[in-house]
Amino acid sequence: MSANPEKDNRMSESTKTTQKPRHHRCDTCDVRHKAMCAAVDYEHTDQLQAIVSHRDYAPGQVIFEEGDPADYVFNVSNGEVRLYKLLPDGRRQVTGFLTSGDFLGLVTDSSYAYGAEAIGQVELCCMQLGNLERLLSDIPPVRERLLDMSRDELAAAQEQMLLLGRKTAREKIFSFLLNRHNHLNRTDGDASVDLPMSRTDIADYLGLTIETVSRTFTALRDEGLIELPNPHHVIFPDMDAVRDAAEAA
Repeated sequence: MSANPEKDNRMSESTKTTQKPRHHRCDTCDVRHKAMCAAVDYEHTDQLQAIVSHRDYAPGQVIFEEGDPADYVFNVSNGEVRLYKLLPDGRRQVTGFLTSGDFLGLVTDSSYAYGAEAIGQVELCCMQLGNLERLLSDIPPVRERLLDMSRDELAAAQEQMLLLGRKTAREKIFSFLLNRHNHLNRTDGDASVDLPMSRTDIADYLGLTIETVSRTFTALRDEGLIELPNPHHVIFPDMDAVRDAAEAA
């Protein structure tokens, strides 16, 4: 039984308001090749589809809070999710941003160790934890796929610790932009990244003030290393110059 009935009720109401009937086919999903489901062969697609539901979240809507019962896991099928932890004094540390194809909600305890919110409009594929455990047993490649994704998360966490502990503000911004470019599987021919999150989100993620983030973006733009057609889109005129500048920083 949950120690916080109010949270259980809130989660229940959230489920009612965000879950929708949806004509969605796992075998035609645009991000299946990036998601955990990539390991499910077409012979087992019906088994996967039978245990997956689909939910829409509005911008800023809470998906779950730290301490909520960890009953569900999620694949991000569209949109972007902000992960965060709150300190006792109310300060927030953004711990990550998830994009289409990323996996969400797998924890080692019975409750979520962090909170998750929709940044913009978000669509999630949802699966009860018990159903996931049966899927892992029935389809071993899915277990291997999740293990690979967990390794990637661990590597990203180690990079984030280095970023927070040792890098300057300029190095942090460079690392953030280049890591995001890589995570989105962009090529040098598509030398741009979308930034749906706010500057405050970026500051909370990088351990900087919003003023420092804004000044650094402006400095990089003035140096010709990036273009900012709007606050949510960054263009790299010369990727090699950006990488060289990042190493020099």
